[in-house]
Amino acid sequence: MQIEDKHIKTFKSWQEDWNKFIRDILKARLDKEQQEVVSLVQHYPRVAVASGTARGKDYVAACVSLAFLYLTPKFNKKGELTQNTKVALTAPTSRQVSNIMTPEIRRLFRAAKYLPGRTVADDIRTDYEEWFLTGFKAGDDATEAWSGFHAVNTMFVVTEATGLSEKTFNAIEGNLQGNSKLFLVFNPNITTGYAARAMKSDRFKKVRLNSLNAENVVKKELIIPGQVDYEWVLDKVINWCNPIQQKDFNEGEGDFYFENGIYRPNDLFRVKVLGMFPKIAEDVLVPYEWIELANNRWLDLKEKGYIPTGHKRIGQDVAGMGRDSSVKCTRQDNWVSSFEAHQSAGVADHMHVAGMLVEDLKDKDNFAFIDTIGEGAGVLSRLLELGYNNAVSCKGSESAKELRDITEQYEFANMRAYLYWALRDWLDPKNEFEPCLPPNDRLTEELTETHWKFQSNGSIIIEPKEEIKKRIKRSPDFSDALANTFYPVKIYKPFDVRKLLQDAL
Repeated sequence: MQIEDKHIKTFKSWQEDWNKFIRDILKARLDKEQQEVVSLVQHYPRVAVASGTARGKDYVAACVSLAFLYLTPKFNKKGELTQNTKVALTAPTSRQVSNIMTPEIRRLFRAAKYLPGRTVADDIRTDYEEWFLTGFKAGDDATEAWSGFHAVNTMFVVTEATGLSEKTFNAIEGNLQGNSKLFLVFNPNITTGYAARAMKSDRFKKVRLNSLNAENVVKKELIIPGQVDYEWVLDKVINWCNPIQQKDFNEGEGDFYFENGIYRPNDLFRVKVLGMFPKIAEDVLVPYEWIELANNRWLDLKEKGYIPTGHKRIGQDVAGMGRDSSVKCTRQDNWVSSFEAHQSAGVADHMHVAGMLVEDLKDKDNFAFIDTIGEGAGVLSRLLELGYNNAVSCKGSESAKELRDITEQYEFANMRAYLYWALRDWLDPKNEFEPCLPPNDRLTEELTETHWKFQSNGSIIIEPKEEIKKRIKRSPDFSDALANTFYPVKIYKPFDVRKLLQDAL
């Protein structure tokens, strides 16, 4: 009887402090900010966490899911379940459920060794039909999956919550009765929608997991395996931030202290390191969230084995003296298959770059658009010598007099402005092209750091490349290569912008 009382006392101590259960049973090592998240989830019905990269948001989500699953059900003396518990884990894609959420649950379940139940696919099933944890993809076409998801104790854990629609959240909200909890975790890549509003709402307790505060970063050594490390953060501070003076410090801009300096972050750093939403600036060419949507679409289709059709449009940016690499971008339909960078070590390498294009140009329906300002002229010349007339000169300084944007309203100062705006139109969700871009931090940085403006005559111009170089400390080779794929091989008369842009896809 004394042993039984001791066990009851221990169990009650876990119910009173979920962090103790996570330490004692799950053998999990959480830092102070993660422990704060656990405490908030334990005591409040709605919690939202915006997180930097590799900050352990999915790990802490798995911890609180198991704590809720095992600490909330109740049984009578006969061992019958009298207060049931159901936990639902969901995400926008099957990949995020099966490759991110479920593995964290399985690792913790195995570490605990003696927890009741068994893992089955993306679930934990017990001997009680009404006591379980389940993981599944959230989808607008499957909102009925939420109907009837009722229990005395219910918990909904949503990872990458910015990717879920309002319709799905409405279905979840309909189940928040009794002892129910809603826990959102996400990278703050989109400034609109349910998850973004949660970070402003008084209905939610809110936490921001800042990678600068991660234990591995603070102590400059590997304390927690798998968590963001000091070297990665240092690299991002150097490449994605600008040093500022104390007099210019503005916390609202995301300014921060690091080592012995003060820095102002770009949008990439805000999202991926600070766990902050990107700034919305009217003169930014491409908002961060548009790129993130295209990245997620690419990952989802790649997982499904998507194979693009149609001819290839290849954008080639050619490295010259003092530049590090030539970049080749291949696009088919709305799918960018890859970026291929050739390190030239500051030496023009015409033959090698031409060789990168030859195999694709053997198919006469494919086109390569080569930046011929500077060293690219030599590459084009070599390809034309070889008989590849589908290699095309693409100069940003060319006239764009007859070209308009997709709405037929805007004119452009030069071809560079048109190409970049066509890229913007392609990425803009309202135009419904559904673009697919492979995740690439360099490309994202370049597009979100490129600015535009109207000239006095009303035409659009993109800021000089030299200004972009000052901010990102390198040439925007990836975005130049992608923009080149929108070069207009034909100009339609009477003018049909949508036909032109669709042909460019």
